[in-house]
Order: sequence, then structure tokens, then C-alpha cells
Amino acid sequence: MEVSEIIESIKLATGKFAREAVESAIARREEVTPALLAILEEVANLGAAVDDTGNYIAPLYAMFLLSQFRETRAYPLMVRIALLPGDDLDSLFGDFITESLDSALASVCGGDLSGIQSIVECESADEWARGAAIDSFVTLVAAGLVSRQEVLDYYGTLYHGKLARTPENERLWGSLVCSTADLYPEELIGEIEWAYRNHLVDTGIVRLEVVRRDLAKGREQVLAELAANPKHRLIEDTVKEFGRWYCFHSDERPKQDRYSQNPGPLDPEERPALWSSLVDSSPYALDSVGTVRRTESKVGRNEPCPCGSGKKYKKCCGA
Repeated sequence: MEVSEIIESIKLATGKFAREAVESAIARREEVTPALLAILEEVANLGAAVDDTGNYIAPLYAMFLLSQFRETRAYPLMVRIALLPGDDLDSLFGDFITESLDSALASVCGGDLSGIQSIVECESADEWARGAAIDSFVTLVAAGLVSRQEVLDYYGTLYHGKLARTPENERLWGSLVCSTADLYPEELIGEIEWAYRNHLVDTGIVRLEVVRRDLAKGREQVLAELAANPKHRLIEDTVKEFGRWYCFHSDERPKQDRYSQNPGPLDPEERPALWSSLVDSSPYALDSVGTVRRTESKVGRNEPCPCGSGKKYKKCCGA
């Protein structure tokens, strides 16, 4: 495929993964990279206004491909995008922010931590993007690109004042504690305990006893668990990692809302087979017109895991 054909094929969501275009983009990496960078540049400049169709998916393809390419020129663009208003991020990227932004930032930063730090420390930035930036340091350690000590030293500056000590930042403090625990929290356990004493941490995300449990495991076991954790990986394979998203498999699962895991309307012919796969314990139900509706609230990636482990969902059953 020519570059223009590749870009046209990944422009709008069709319900099918543009595998041929992605494989062509990978084969023609040098030629297609400027066009992918231009997509992110436009998003960074215009935010959600870039999407005049309500169906613009090119930025997601660009994020994955440029991350796979380890394209450092994408790094400042991703940082600018992460600093967009939360509504813009949700409209354009959906669950990518909580599920993959950390890996994308780690994949393109080239060892330069300043951009990621700027997201973490920007009080006006979206809290989910800031949480992803905190998590990205763990991914960098897991990938062997940054030392554990360097990240713990930076986390220490957050505990000591760079992360505002306000009720609005409870979730971020929870993310910080979780990420510290992922790296083995020995050096910062005093700061963590201080944060709990001062009610800075959302205990619905992680409880202090869970951190102490990680501490008791010992450094070797905690770091071995990090190495085995599929969540903390650089983006390696766009076909595998983006192509598996629910929005590309409406023929296998209930149709999904754009870039999320919330089912949308079922076509009449799809209804019987798909509904039969929804067991009694499912958090979904069919309404009177055959639309699948969630009857329970969706578990957010940074919400407490419903299994009762005391960890947030994305660090436990949602990993």
C-alpha cells in the first residue's frame, strides 16, 4: 500500500482492525512515520476539535505504531496530548489513557524523563493521564531503560512536595504508592506511612497493609513479579496489542461503544447468540429494544479491585 492509502485506511473507525494498513506501515516505517507524526501534531494542536466525524481513530493507530517504532520524535507530541483537557482525551483515546499511555510514553521517551515528569507535576492535567505518567516509570524500570534507584529518587521528590498534598490528588497519591510498591517500597516506606497518616492516599485504591505485604515479600520476589507482569511492557506489536481491542470484534462480542469496554446496541440477528453468552452474573442486561445496558458500574482501572485484594483493578485482576 502507498502511504496515502495507509493513512486513509486508518483514518476512521470501521469496526474492523486495519491489519493490512498496519502491516504496510510497519514495512514502510521510514516513509509513513512523518504522516503518523503529523496526525499526532494535529491532535496536540486542536484537541478533540480534530475529530469532526465522531469516528476518528487515526490518533490511536499513530500512538501504537510510533511506540512500536520507538520514535522519539513522537515523545513531545504525546506529552502535549497528555496535557489536553480530560474530555478531549476521553473523546479521542478512551481507555488508551489508562491502559496504554504509560507504555506508549515509556516506548518513545528514549530515556528522557523530563516530559513524563512534566505530566506528573502539572496540576491542571487530567488525573488519569498523570497517573499513567507515574506508572510509566515502572514500565521503564521493567524494560531495563531506567534504573530502579533513579525512579525511586524521583518518586521521593513527589512524596516530599512535588505532588500537591490536596484531597483532589488522592487518586494520584494512590497511583504513586502502587507504583512505589511495584518497585519494592523499602527505601520509601517511611514516606508512604506518612502519606497514610496524613490521609493523602485514596485507600480504595491501595491499603497500607497491602504495601506492607509487598514489603514482606522481599525485593527479589517483588521485582520478579514486576518482570512477569504483562501490564508493564513497552509496545512491541501493534497488530497484537491494538488489534485485540473489543471495538474490532463486534462479530465476536456485543458491539462496543467507541474505544471502551461498554457494549452498544445489538443488531436483531446478533441478539440471540450474543445474549446466550452473557451469564447470570454478567453486569449487563438487555433492555426492551434489545440494547445491552450495564446494570453495575464499570470498574475503573484505578478503582479498588472487586476481588478484595486491596489493590487497584489494573494492578490486580485487570492487569
